[in-house]
Amino acid sequence: HRPAEFYTGLLNNQPLGFYAPATLIKDAQRHGLKIRPVSVAHSDWSCKVEADQVVRLGFCLSQGLQREHIGRMLAERSRAAFSSVWDFRNRTRFDRDELRNLARAGALNDLAGHRRNALWLVEGAFHQNDLFSGQETATDSPLQAMAPAERLEADFATMRLTTGPHPMAYLRKMLGDTVWPSADLVHAANGSRLKVAGLAICRQRPGTAKGVVFISLEDETGIANVIVYPQLFERRRLVITQESFLLVEGILQTRSGTIHIRAETVERLPTFPLETAASHDFE
Repeated sequence: HRPAEFYTGLLNNQPLGFYAPATLIKDAQRHGLKIRPVSVAHSDWSCKVEADQVVRLGFCLSQGLQREHIGRMLAERSRAAFSSVWDFRNRTRFDRDELRNLARAGALNDLAGHRRNALWLVEGAFHQNDLFSGQETATDSPLQAMAPAERLEADFATMRLTTGPHPMAYLRKMLGDTVWPSADLVHAANGSRLKVAGLAICRQRPGTAKGVVFISLEDETGIANVIVYPQLFERRRLVITQESFLLVEGILQTRSGTIHIRAETVERLPTFPLETAASHDFE
């Protein structure tokens, strides 16, 4: 088995199959792969295997970037490495919005150190070109680097995914010990009442299931399978279909080695204002 090549192939052929890139990346990380973020110094358009068990994300997963502009940037990089944000801007001619997206995504970190400094230098690169006819004068930002939660929000705004901790990792302390990580459900007793929470990555209502809805909730440890019967679904339809993060209380059931939660309550889980990828719903 060659897991790095396997996941790289899945990421490069999106949309493909059941899971969005954000979920594929977390699954790859749980299987021991190192996923490196997009970088103007190292990434290509497509994701690639960079070393054994190491995948470098490509610009194909980024939001708000034109492939033609990325192609021009890669051609310029092949001639000479970029030495600064000013040099990058001057040689690639990305527009300001594209450069801001690259900065927010962390793709300029190899040139700027951190995202806020990159954003500062992007604005400076446009300003100084106007004032000083293309001479580099920008200085580093006095701003602190983004906090982890801010980087998470920026990742989802620009990529719809993160190579850092799963959003649920930040919420776990707030939830307390009463909410089970999905990976720990194997240790729970059949028939026990418990709570799970996570990002709804899939909602299915098969025609043969008599109105039963199946939800996959992803947290930082894996995926929990939830069953919602028709009466509860009708009562909580808006929450179940519109909210990205859900908190579910129900009865754990184990059948033929498969674990699922028969939901009795479904609530919205307050979290960050993340621009998550669309879930795989009702197909």
